[in-house]
Amino acid sequence: MKRFILTVLATLVLAAVARPSIAQNTNSSMKPGDTPAISGYEQELSKELARELRQFSPKTDNLGNVWVDFGSGEPHRLIATGMDQPGYVASAITSDGYLRVQRLPQASPNGVFDALNFAQPVWVLTRTGKKVNGVFAGLSVHLQPGRVNGPKMNHPDEMFVDLGAKSAEEVRAAGVDVLDPIVPQTNWMTVGNSGEAGLGALNHVDIGVLTALIREMKSSKAKGTTTIAFLAQQYTGGRGLNRILTEIQPSEMIYVGRVRPEQSADGKVVPEAPKPGAGAVLGSPSTAPEAGQKFVQELQAVAEKANIKSVSLAAAAPRIASYTKSAELPGRFVELGVPTLWPVTPAEYASLEDADKVQKLLEAYLEVGRPSSGVGGGTGSGVEQSVLQALVLAYGASRHEEAVRQVVLNRLDPRLRGKVVLDAGGNLVLHLGDGNKDPKTPRIAIVAHMDEIGYEVKKIEDDGRLQVDVLGGGYMQYFLGHVVLVHKKDGSKIGGVLELPNGWEKAGFEWPMSSRSMDEPARVYVGTQSKKETEESGIADGDFVTIRKEYRELLGTRANGRSFDDRVGCAALIAAANAIGSDLPGRDVTFVWSTREELGLEGAAFFAEHAAKDGRSPDFVFAIDTFVSSDSPLESKRFADAKIGDGFVVRAVDNSNTAPREYVDRVVALAREHSIPVQYGVTGGGNDGSVFVRYGSVDVAMGWPLRYAHSPGEVIDTKDVDVLGKIVELIARMFLPGRAE
Repeated sequence: MKRFILTVLATLVLAAVARPSIAQNTNSSMKPGDTPAISGYEQELSKELARELRQFSPKTDNLGNVWVDFGSGEPHRLIATGMDQPGYVASAITSDGYLRVQRLPQASPNGVFDALNFAQPVWVLTRTGKKVNGVFAGLSVHLQPGRVNGPKMNHPDEMFVDLGAKSAEEVRAAGVDVLDPIVPQTNWMTVGNSGEAGLGALNHVDIGVLTALIREMKSSKAKGTTTIAFLAQQYTGGRGLNRILTEIQPSEMIYVGRVRPEQSADGKVVPEAPKPGAGAVLGSPSTAPEAGQKFVQELQAVAEKANIKSVSLAAAAPRIASYTKSAELPGRFVELGVPTLWPVTPAEYASLEDADKVQKLLEAYLEVGRPSSGVGGGTGSGVEQSVLQALVLAYGASRHEEAVRQVVLNRLDPRLRGKVVLDAGGNLVLHLGDGNKDPKTPRIAIVAHMDEIGYEVKKIEDDGRLQVDVLGGGYMQYFLGHVVLVHKKDGSKIGGVLELPNGWEKAGFEWPMSSRSMDEPARVYVGTQSKKETEESGIADGDFVTIRKEYRELLGTRANGRSFDDRVGCAALIAAANAIGSDLPGRDVTFVWSTREELGLEGAAFFAEHAAKDGRSPDFVFAIDTFVSSDSPLESKRFADAKIGDGFVVRAVDNSNTAPREYVDRVVALAREHSIPVQYGVTGGGNDGSVFVRYGSVDVAMGWPLRYAHSPGEVIDTKDVDVLGKIVELIARMFLPGRAE
């Protein structure tokens, strides 16, 4: 098993699993081992495979198929797998800089494929071989209450790719154009110690198996000719398979891929597919000729003799769609595959142990020796992180903010760190001022929250899965059906999958369009089969779970990441405090980096209550948090219409607070007098400052416009981040209730 894992990780495609944690430059060229292959756009991967296998004199055709021949004469056996995965192609560019898309294949591979890509990061692959970062637009849950007939986020008619551009001209200047393929930025992840998960995980495992097999074929004792092929356009009607069958006309074939149980004649009954751990899966149509049935029996005998765990079933044959008569499968045909969970979704899971069985069976069938080999190595990044990048990349779900606290402390000026107090609510508190303020000078608190949405392990079930409770709110489809990290108490992490809801694969399934649906317990699969096995991996009740994240640069000054809410606010407080330094004469200002905001403003409420008991309630509190913006093609512009890139926003009205207009106007005037771009308006959600109002404080919330809040697709303009830090500094230094300076 170890040899298989190392071999697969060394292959062309699986090298993409280990990605650097820092966002790649938007204009970086594609690198070997990081080459997605959307149906019909496999050319780059074909070239990479041909280069990878050049010592074996590979052949290619103009469709993109790549194959290698060994031996000569009869029988001529073909062993093949598909290289493509579903995705999208740019079908139009809007005047305001969004891409419209068409799915490839044009028929959806399942009912939730599109829904699971809303508010998720993507790459656009340009004609010059560059990858341009983008995200699919998604709804912001804060803006939907009361909305009539809003988008359902389940169809390409509602899909827009946001590159951070402001116009069609900016899109084309970045090298992006119509017909460029669009690839979900799948976070392939090792799940537990047992497998890989992510969109296209099975393809990557299968390609790894056949690549390894090619390298071992010099020791094969099989008679005749063996062709090992990687096929293009399998999702678009088996065009690569149709081509290779016509080209070489094999006498027998093993197709390595997903083995789908055969439906009943009326289509109403679909047998349950084998689960991970079943070993190699052999499949053949129930209508297969006698030669095909005999071939399955022969492979079963090979597996039994070699003590290889396997299972066989009646399976649907690979689809070959053609407007004319297509090539026929040879009589001796069998499918061979790895059991999968949640196929053709971002949660797709394939067991490496089962893949090892597939590889062993192929080796035994071809009488290949099994040489020992191993590959080591690693990746790293020497890129210096900005304050915002470091904050975004720190994981800290509500009640688990320690890593974020550490980044805040590390990024504060050393002269300030000694002044920071950790209170009993987990908040970091920094007080500045010399105690000699004028009676007219207000006591001010400036608050930003450190936590992010996530999940927490409630219990480990008997079958090894984790039952988790939600920490925060959002749309289920942004999280369920995607790979996750389980953060253990010792600081280490283990990969998992947030399981899709029951019935996801059935026709007519629709996602609940309410954040309250996240209150239902969810389950995380970590590749184990029992409670004991999960506990032995170090997972325990109380561990927290998050979607994996990166900081990705978009076009211009825009960026994508998850947890900009509220790491941008945290960064603004750090920038302001560092600019002020340890001396702030004549003022009384307290910076608070709060906890558990997503659970109901709990950290800020703790600080507010104890400040009141100590007689130090602030006169004014400025909660620095997201202004959830309708600056999106999916939102209604009726409210929350603050444009990203046009400056910070005074959050005058939200669901938790209404700021007095006179103080909104004073903040706006202060900003304009110092040439700081400012916006103001009404949005949804709540803010930390609202819990201070009961103690007599005035809450004037401020923030920055954010697209696609509470999703992996959050988008900001870093210009807004910069000016937010500046206005926070001015508030601390200069804000007075009676005048703007």
